[in-house]
Amino acid sequence: MTKSRPLPFIYVALAVFFLTIPLYGGDYVLEMLIIAFWFAYLGSCWNIVGGYTGLLSLGHGTFVGIGAYASTLLFAHLGLTPWIGMIAGAVVASMAGALLGYLSFRFKVRGVYFCLITMAATEIVRLVFEHVNWLGSTIGIFIQAVKGAGGAAVYQFGPKWPYYLIIMAMTGGILGISYLIERSKLGYFLKAIKDNEDAARSLGIPAIRYQIIAMAISGFFIALGGTFYAQYRLYIRPDLVMGVHFSVEIVMGPVLGGWGTLLGPILGSLVMTPLGEFTRWLTEIIKTTFHMQGLTGLHMITYGLVLVLVVRFMPNGIVGFYLRRRELKREKESAAG
Repeated sequence: MTKSRPLPFIYVALAVFFLTIPLYGGDYVLEMLIIAFWFAYLGSCWNIVGGYTGLLSLGHGTFVGIGAYASTLLFAHLGLTPWIGMIAGAVVASMAGALLGYLSFRFKVRGVYFCLITMAATEIVRLVFEHVNWLGSTIGIFIQAVKGAGGAAVYQFGPKWPYYLIIMAMTGGILGISYLIERSKLGYFLKAIKDNEDAARSLGIPAIRYQIIAMAISGFFIALGGTFYAQYRLYIRPDLVMGVHFSVEIVMGPVLGGWGTLLGPILGSLVMTPLGEFTRWLTEIIKTTFHMQGLTGLHMITYGLVLVLVVRFMPNGIVGFYLRRRELKREKESAAG
């Protein structure tokens, strides 16, 4: 007799739980969950390149920054609503991703060298934005708040719950897109390239073309997350939405949860964000109680420690670890049967 699978019910229950949190959760809970699902969204976008194609990019902060700045500048100087401006920013980010991918893959830059190129690219872009006055330089750009009913027309809301529902919808959307990619010809080709690029080429798969497509898709959707952050905070600055430091934070969720899996980036971000908040809270307690200074970067040390432990004990992340254990269990049951 085939046992029923409770997973669909679990997914529905979790969806109902998270969607109803605004009814009973306070502003602090909503704030933490908004940031957690924002990083889950960004991590899922990164996963299209890093997880399915196996290309470790530490430059995706650039695409987030392009999305944030493009929609903000179009709103500030032309009065274009960010609902439309975010599409323009996403298109620019997609083109930037395709260009970066072409320059890298065309000259056979792979592995650690691709990682270094993406790091260099995002740092160059950050430095440019920090030294151009009309881009706000290091001070950044404050977005004019629109009060009243007109705020929704320009992606602005008074309470936090509309932003929470928007980022939940965005996360659900990128999950659906990732699911379709996994089961499409594109997804099969990307996984073949990840497993063995030379073998994929010998089978007639144009590896460079599909790697560039993955970069373009990933850059497009992750830029939408930049617009969300800009309109949520009403303030952007180069070091907040681009650079290596921010790019590493994007990668942490997929690495912890399991890159190359559908739910890995979501699970990892839902673990890392509360952990980071707890570490910041603990830092403030220690500084206040013992009058200690110099603990500002403790949360990044915590991230590094978690990363080391994951690489050591769960190299495929939480989801990968679970799937491996389930596979071993099935093998034992088959052998026993």
